This record gives sequence, structure tokens and C-alpha cells, in this order.
Amino acid sequence: MPNTHDLTGKAQLVALQPEEDSWLERLKSDWQVLADLASADLILWLPTTDGRFYAAAMCRPATSMTVHVDDVVGLFASATRAALLREAMDTREIVNDDSVQWSGLYSIQRSCVPVMCNGRCIALMSVERNTSAPMGQVDEQVWMQSAAEIILGMIVTGHYPSEETPSRGGHGVPRVVDGPILIDPEGIVVDITPNANSAMRRLGLDTPLEGRSLIEEVTKVIRHEHRVDEALALVLMGRANWNVNIEAGGTIISVRAIPLQVDGKRRGAVLLTRDVTEQHRHEQQLMTKDATIREIHHRVKNNLQTVSALLRIQERRSDSEDVQDALREAGRRVESIAVVHEALSHNVDEVVDFDEISQKILTMAVKVATIGHEVGLEIVGKFGRLSADQASALATVLTELIANSVEHGYPEQAGTVWVKAHREGDDLEVRVEDAGEGIDVSVLNRGLGTRIAKSMVQGELGGTIEWAPRPEGGTVATLRMRAECAGSAR
Repeated sequence: MPNTHDLTGKAQLVALQPEEDSWLERLKSDWQVLADLASADLILWLPTTDGRFYAAAMCRPATSMTVHVDDVVGLFASATRAALLREAMDTREIVNDDSVQWSGLYSIQRSCVPVMCNGRCIALMSVERNTSAPMGQVDEQVWMQSAAEIILGMIVTGHYPSEETPSRGGHGVPRVVDGPILIDPEGIVVDITPNANSAMRRLGLDTPLEGRSLIEEVTKVIRHEHRVDEALALVLMGRANWNVNIEAGGTIISVRAIPLQVDGKRRGAVLLTRDVTEQHRHEQQLMTKDATIREIHHRVKNNLQTVSALLRIQERRSDSEDVQDALREAGRRVESIAVVHEALSHNVDEVVDFDEISQKILTMAVKVATIGHEVGLEIVGKFGRLSADQASALATVLTELIANSVEHGYPEQAGTVWVKAHREGDDLEVRVEDAGEGIDVSVLNRGLGTRIAKSMVQGELGGTIEWAPRPEGGTVATLRMRAECAGSAR
């Protein structure tokens, strides 16, 4: 849903303060509960500088038929509706439309509610109910709509939405359709829906709850549980607009409280319940899986570092320079792969931000390849996020390219190697440049490092690579590939 600042280009809205804009955003984030309790469509109207009213957002009920099949967001209120909205804004009271409104074959009951913030009417909300829609259980429908009327009154007095209202994002958040409970100011259950009653039974509450203290009954079944949320009493007594998870006998029920106030006095609360046992179990399985994957990457990294250390020991024990060079290059390749696995051991997915590890890998490659003189490294641009397999292959390829630039471009003199990355969407181009002595491509193609680079680029990265003289002197290697990872470079 766009915020009010996003709508200023579509209509000349009356300016709102940042606090008022945040108030409306908090209302919209939680008004599905109100729409479901009232079994009505909700439309948020913003006044314009020329005296009209602009439909900025709407919410349809999940507990009844909608009034508006077509979206009304972006439209201006009709003259009849605008008169009601203006009356509500001027009187700062809920205005009910006593005339019969028809939409096709069904009648509509309409109310206009001023949305107050710090004593100022910042918007209007119309509550439009399809009176021809099939009703659920009558008693249940009556008390839910009565609770909705109280919440509408709290909007007028500026007591709803509450500042401590928890976030509504994510799966498993209790909804009206999952099972509401009505409690009085003392926490006694006044009414309970069949869905809520089923949820409570799964916790072990087999006796009828009407007329009983909910917190006392719940305490009986959770007394042996090791984990009890400290906010449990506040929620089950309806004293805080918050939610908690209740666990007993292997069942987890999420409960959210919506306190009700009339004239500043507590009138009980609506409790929304939802069985989240399966969701919680699934989340635990995912967490275990993620932890296992991270541990595997951590152990692979440790093993690779052990191999690298063994290669260094063997290198020092050898008297042959050729053998030493071969072992040094092998250790460099192993170490570059180990760095990738180290990054993966900190992630919850198989994706690597290559920019975070490129500096360490490429700097190490320059140091290993340089003997007796200093060669600098500059990294320009962004690689972005890559899959774990591509990150490992790219690290090995860049290590080989940098080694070639140092060994052939600056065999005995100081210099700089540039690594330039450019990414557009999933298309990645990487250039490794040096300003050294230049290189004979025919000689380059016979080297082991070049063959490794070509093989990995074509086989594992699905890309291309080519070498060419650098116009300013030296050599440039250009690698082009397509990243196998959603998202673009940052």
C-alpha cells in the first residue's frame, strides 16, 4: 500500500506531519482485523486542498462478502459520500448513513469515521457492510461487530492503533478467521468461537471456558513447561496490544490481544488465536538445516586450510625450485577456495556477496605471486551476489589471472594490478589489467594457470575469457559471465 507521500503526485492532499503519516501507516498495517470483526469493507479517504476526498487505501473482509468488487483506490468520493465524510470531519464523530444504499442487488450499510491523531482529524475511514451477505453464527457475529464498534470509537478518540502494536508481517500471525475470544476487564471469557475453542482444546483445555479466567486455565496446562513468555499474563488479561506463543503438550498456540476501551476505561479485549505448531516445527527444521550447512562449510574451510598448510610445509622441505613453485601455486588455489567456504559458513543460504571476500582473496593472490618486490592491487566496481559454486570458481579464476599478471607483467619490478568489475543485472564482466611488460598470448596459452582459468570459465561459469594487449601498455584479461543468483550488484 503506498504511503501518503507517494500519493501527492496523484492528488493535492492536505499536508500531514511525519508523525501523522506514520499513524496512518500503522492503522493500515493492522486494519484487516477491524475489517474482519466488522465484516465490512474499509476505505481510507484523505482530504484534498480543493475540498474533495481521495481514496488512498482499502481493505476487504475475510469474514464476509465484499461491497466493492472493483478497486476504489485512486478515485474521488462521490458528492453523497463526500457530504458524509465532511460531516464526520467537522463533527469529529462517527456519522451513520441512514439512507438505504444499493449496489446492484444488495444493500449497503455505511458509516464514516474520523481518524484522529493528537487531536486533529487527519483522514476519514468509511465502513461499508453488505447487509445482504450470508451471516455466520448470529451470536458470534453480534459480539464481533460490537467489538468492532468499540475499536471504531477508539479510532475517533485517538486510542487506536496502539503504539505498541506488534508487527503484522510474516506467516502465523493470528487472524479473526482463525478464532477470536472475547474477555471482560477481569480476563473472564465472555464468548469464544468454535475455532478458538478447538485451539484451546489442543493445548489441553478440555472444560468449557465461558465464565472462566483464561489466564488461570492456561496456567494449569503450562505449569510444567520450561519456557513461558513473560508477557503471557498481560496478553491473556487483555491489558497489552501484543502477542505471545503458548506451548503445552507439543502444541503451540499464538495469541494476540486487542484491548477495548470506552471513555478511557477498559472494557475487556478481543483475543485472536492461531495454531502455529506445524509452522514452528517447520521453522525449527529449517534452522537446523541452516546450522548444519554452515557447519559443513566451516569444516570444509578448516580442512582446506589444513591442506594449504601441508603444502607450505612440503614446499619448504623441497630443494627443487620447480617443485616449490608448483606447491606454492597449489596452496594459493586451495586457500582461495577456503576463503569462499569461510564466507558461506556465516550465511543462511548458498549465496555469497563476492565484494565482501574479493579483497581478501585477491590481495592474498598478489602476495603469493610476488617475490622480492612489491605489486599493488586496486579493485574497482562491484561483483554483487553469486551462488556458492560460482563464487568458488570465480575466486580460483581471478587468483590465476592475478598470478599471471604479476609473474609475466612485473617479473622483477614494482607495479599495480587492476581488477575492474562491472555488473548489470545478471551480466558480469571482470577485467584484470596490468601495465607491465606485456605477454605473448601463444606462450600464455601453454601455461597451467591459463588452462585452469579457461576450463573453469567455460565449464563452471558458463562464460568466456580472452587476453589482449592493453592500449596503455601491459595486458588485459576480460571475463564475461552470467550470474546464477537473483538480484543485482549493490
